[in-house]
Amino acid sequence: MIRPCVMAVLAGAIAVCALAADDAPPPEAFRVREQPLSPGPRITPFLQYQAEQAWREDNDRQRAWDGIHNERELLRTQDQARRKLLQMIGGLPAAKTDLQARVTGRIEMDGFSVEKLIFQSLPGVYVTALLYVPADHSKKHPAVLVPAGHAADGKFHYQSLSQRLVGRGYVVISWDPVGQGERSQFWDLAAGKSRYNLVCGEHAAMGNLAYLAGANLARWEIWDGIRAVDYLLTRPEVDSQRISITGTSGGGFQATLIAALDERIKVAVPSCYISALPMRMYNRIFADPDSDPEQDLSGMISNGVDHPGLLLMIYPRPVMVAAAVLDFFPIEGTRKTVREVRSLYERFDRGERIALVEGYHGHQFSSENQEAALDFLDRFNQMPVRHGLPAVKELADKALLCTRTGQVALDYRDAKSLMEVIREFYEEHRTAPGHHLLKEYYGDKYGGVKQWQVSEYSGATAVPGQITWEDVGSSEAAGVSIDRYLLRHSKLLEMPLLHIHKSAAGKRTVLLWFREGGKATAADWPDIKKYVEQGYDVVSFDFRGLGETRMPYTAVSPDDPTLGALDFDHAYVNSISGVLANHVYNSLLTGRPYFLQMIEDAEIAGRFAREKLGAKGVAVTAPDGGYTLASAIAETLPRIELLPQPDAKVLKWSEIVEQKQEIWPIQYLLPSGAYIH
Repeated sequence: MIRPCVMAVLAGAIAVCALAADDAPPPEAFRVREQPLSPGPRITPFLQYQAEQAWREDNDRQRAWDGIHNERELLRTQDQARRKLLQMIGGLPAAKTDLQARVTGRIEMDGFSVEKLIFQSLPGVYVTALLYVPADHSKKHPAVLVPAGHAADGKFHYQSLSQRLVGRGYVVISWDPVGQGERSQFWDLAAGKSRYNLVCGEHAAMGNLAYLAGANLARWEIWDGIRAVDYLLTRPEVDSQRISITGTSGGGFQATLIAALDERIKVAVPSCYISALPMRMYNRIFADPDSDPEQDLSGMISNGVDHPGLLLMIYPRPVMVAAAVLDFFPIEGTRKTVREVRSLYERFDRGERIALVEGYHGHQFSSENQEAALDFLDRFNQMPVRHGLPAVKELADKALLCTRTGQVALDYRDAKSLMEVIREFYEEHRTAPGHHLLKEYYGDKYGGVKQWQVSEYSGATAVPGQITWEDVGSSEAAGVSIDRYLLRHSKLLEMPLLHIHKSAAGKRTVLLWFREGGKATAADWPDIKKYVEQGYDVVSFDFRGLGETRMPYTAVSPDDPTLGALDFDHAYVNSISGVLANHVYNSLLTGRPYFLQMIEDAEIAGRFAREKLGAKGVAVTAPDGGYTLASAIAETLPRIELLPQPDAKVLKWSEIVEQKQEIWPIQYLLPSGAYIH
């Protein structure tokens, strides 16, 4: 195939372009795709691959549900899902310690009072909450938990909902999730603000660390809610048999999981959360890119504990799903999930206990949805039939502060950071039998790359169990050839790959070489040439979702728009709100962490090197941050040896947890990685 020459030689265009011996190759010599993708959001092959994997796993769950023939089998399926959920979050704390609850202030309102409450869900873990109590003390009242969704001001943001509930006769408790409102975990005293945003930013730093420790941030959020129930049961005004929960967005997430794991909650109304995760995989990057690890439990889809599974855990208790047609939680997924769960409720004569209300609006607990939710709560709490929403009079945030300074970390010298709590969780569990990377990689999600066939691309779609290669051109510099290939595999995925070598006879050892961001570029030529001069053939390639396979799009965080102002390379890999982070969380949902998928890409490149290039051996190395992955590849894949880098350092997951490191390369996220030996 005739290609344009990268340097004119006697004014002619030839297939192999020769450069002066001391010149580095031009950038296009390292680019496999002739036409890079134009900037903008798009469904890349990798994103499509992730969604299709999720749908296959969702189909597996649906087939299992089709086999439910009686209520006993349903309850068994429910119990299995609940045990998997507990496993995914790292279990719940074993003991309920003294709440040490204290009311720090009280505001009298028309027909009710607002108490400022602080309790400890765990020793040193202070929870700031508002308790709305009806003025009528002549009888016991039903109670409603209102976990706060993603709002920087936490519980203050949900005053209207709380006042409407108390106006109907409910005792209401609404609290700050960790990392929001008065519970910042990264407060900068000098700046008077968090080092991250108080919406999803703090959750990202804490949640990513929790993954490594074998838990999930949801563990502690759920526990706060369970302890809030415990507190309600200490109040003489509360009817212990009529406790409900409702919340929106992140509060809808908490409402669903708290109800799933605490059967003392009799009615649940999650808002703007329930959908179907395979659908969520597509739009999260474009509409809601902020990292929120507590909502991406490792194995959530592969374990059958997607949103339908969560709702199933509430059966046979009443549940209403409030949804927004224009939400970034896809409404089609909401309808699908409710339809599937409703079919089980109806199958066993509980159909009146499940409902769906939709509002034509964006991501919010709208007035019309709130009215439907309150009517649903009234019905199942034996409350009088009412119509309309009570009037509210919101107070200024400052008037409702539970703490003196506005932050528990400043008010209480013994306040314990959740980063420390996560580290302690790891210390408690590190004596258990360790994990091995080899076993993790070759687990039940291993694709069998070692047996895949390698052949030349014929124009057909790559079928499972096959790697096809296409020669897309070659350049030459200083007697070194740079051959460009495009590998296709797994039906949808493509791997740009370079084979950099001298034209020497006989088989040579192939060195897999890459940077943290993908294959070699022109800037890496001195390093690459050094290895070629040492006698290696160098194979450099892009991992899925990196290098030339990146989505040419910068995710714009609605929580912190400054993250989108970063240059493309840094914005793409940003762990707080970046495209790569969303790919990483998608991979967790389907049970095959992205880190293991990168090792799989190295195995594919190694297969190509042996089968097509005739390598007599394969080694691997990488500079700087890529060396951690190179070390893991050599540890995991047989017949691939590590070529040491004298000054390189391997990132250890255990040290990240022990040192409570906040930011580290998101592509190295591996659940329970801190226990890897």
